[in-house]
Amino acid sequence: MGRIKQNQDTALADHPPQTKHDNPTFHAHPTPVQPTTGYQYPPVNPHYTDGIPVNQPTAPPIGNVQQNWSSHLFDCMDNPENALITCCFPFVTFGQIAEVTDQGTTGCGTAGMLYGLICCLFGIPCVYSCTFRAKIRSKYGLPDAPAPDWITHCFCEYCALCQEYRELKHRGLDPSIGWIGNVQRQQMARQQEMMAPPMGQRMMG
Repeated sequence: MGRIKQNQDTALADHPPQTKHDNPTFHAHPTPVQPTTGYQYPPVNPHYTDGIPVNQPTAPPIGNVQQNWSSHLFDCMDNPENALITCCFPFVTFGQIAEVTDQGTTGCGTAGMLYGLICCLFGIPCVYSCTFRAKIRSKYGLPDAPAPDWITHCFCEYCALCQEYRELKHRGLDPSIGWIGNVQRQQMARQQEMMAPPMGQRMMG
């Protein structure tokens, strides 16, 4: 027993135990290392869930995206012929706009006569014409600019009619040929597309 104790004292003298005072990196209770077994999942990103970002701004639906007018209110000289007709006979331009906007439900002559009647009796045809500007805006998602419809027609009646005329033409509808004329033109365009040979077709000899 005395020899075993002497050997233990000699070992302690050669290799004294480390303490936190002897070694600053010494940890009395080291953190146990967990064994790595199996598949290790990557760290979870709090901004993504199943590949979809959360709490991130999303783009509005395409259907709610508001478009702009194809021309400004005072671009009347973009179509000088229509500007001259509107200046001299505004009821003609309005009748054409009304027929195409209502898809033939309202005739050009009927709308033009009603426009002239309101103008002669009350002197404020804008109360009637502004309603069709609202229909055009609702149909194509256009902004209520540069002012509300009734204000635009009240102070700039002729310019508003010219702008609406140009907008319909930009959308592929020509008010000068009426609704039936536009329908026939679209039908002819479809027939030509169907009769046209497919691209890349070759003659087989």
